[in-house]
Amino acid sequence: MNSQDMSILSLIMQASWAVQLVMLILVVASIASWATIFNKAKALKRVRTLNDNFEQDFWSGTSLNDLYASAAQNAKTGAPMERIFASGMREYQKLRERRMHDVATLMDGTRRAMRASFQRELDELESGLSFLGTVGSVSPYVGLFGTVWGVMHAFTGFANMEQVTLATVAPGIAEALVATAMGLFAAIPAVTAYNRYAHNVDRIASQEETFIEEFSNILQRNVGSSANASASGH
Repeated sequence: MNSQDMSILSLIMQASWAVQLVMLILVVASIASWATIFNKAKALKRVRTLNDNFEQDFWSGTSLNDLYASAAQNAKTGAPMERIFASGMREYQKLRERRMHDVATLMDGTRRAMRASFQRELDELESGLSFLGTVGSVSPYVGLFGTVWGVMHAFTGFANMEQVTLATVAPGIAEALVATAMGLFAAIPAVTAYNRYAHNVDRIASQEETFIEEFSNILQRNVGSSANASASGH
């Protein structure tokens, strides 16, 4: 076998059908994982920008009612933090309209609404990560399976040969090892991206949880001020 026959493309074309099937699966998994990597990078960057912008508006002194009106208009295109805020305000106003005077019950309902919204946003942020984790953990084993199968196929072919040399063994082994290389090629970017994006999601989740607590404290102070004003009026 000459050097040209030892090219990657030649090795793939000469591999057994089972090894070629494994390679095809790995190529598809690699393409899908790269698509997920780019889409997730874009989505996480957008979420961070939108959250930072909303948080800046929130602490700029804009009234809660104005922020709530704006959040209602941006329900689908706004920041996740903005939707969490809107859920809290909606529940807070609903309970106030029902003449809910117990501060603990009022704040508990408001926090539950925000936590439910937070969980929905977190699920959306984490979408795609499980796929990257699966590709990263499974691909090396799929490639190894292809290699083992290829080696078995190669040695089966050598059984009928009277004389086996390195020149006859090398091509078959090389064909099989390509599957392992492709498995690693699919796994390494997926694992790297998964770890990075999981860390980014944790940071965003922490930022949103902190906002929930800060916003809850603001609402609780407002409830306390209203209660004191009513008591003074009497």
